[in-house]
Amino acid sequence: MTRAGYAALDEELKTLKTAERPAVIRAIAEAREHGDLSENAEYHAARERQSFIEGRIKELEAILSRADVIDPATLSGPVKFGATITLIDEDTEEEKTYQIVGEPEANIEAGKLNIRSPLARALIGKEEGDSIEVRTPGGEKCYEIVTIVYR
Repeated sequence: MTRAGYAALDEELKTLKTAERPAVIRAIAEAREHGDLSENAEYHAARERQSFIEGRIKELEAILSRADVIDPATLSGPVKFGATITLIDEDTEEEKTYQIVGEPEANIEAGKLNIRSPLARALIGKEEGDSIEVRTPGGEKCYEIVTIVYR
């Protein structure tokens, strides 16, 4: 996991513990004051929210406790974890930039590519100027690696 990914998950955990958890506890207490719990929609919604928050807290604590934080700025050479790669789609000439990151921090819309994705696996070990073929759900794609940066 990158430092930025670790920091983002740690911040989410702190927010859940310090803001979300106390807010849902207050909501449950307030809903209880309205009487009959069996038909109290506010109470049931607050309990569901509490269940989600507690589950996410446990999930984040487990991820962070097992995390191996890597600083990409200390790396160089061919594509590996943490690399920011600029690619050109050889069919459409469209340029895309991705950073290869761990599964918990992956977000394709933000350009964070899961290391277990087919594209990331095809990129690992390649150099600038190399062409790669990737089998995607949409069919075969060909890309050329334009730049590899570690930041």
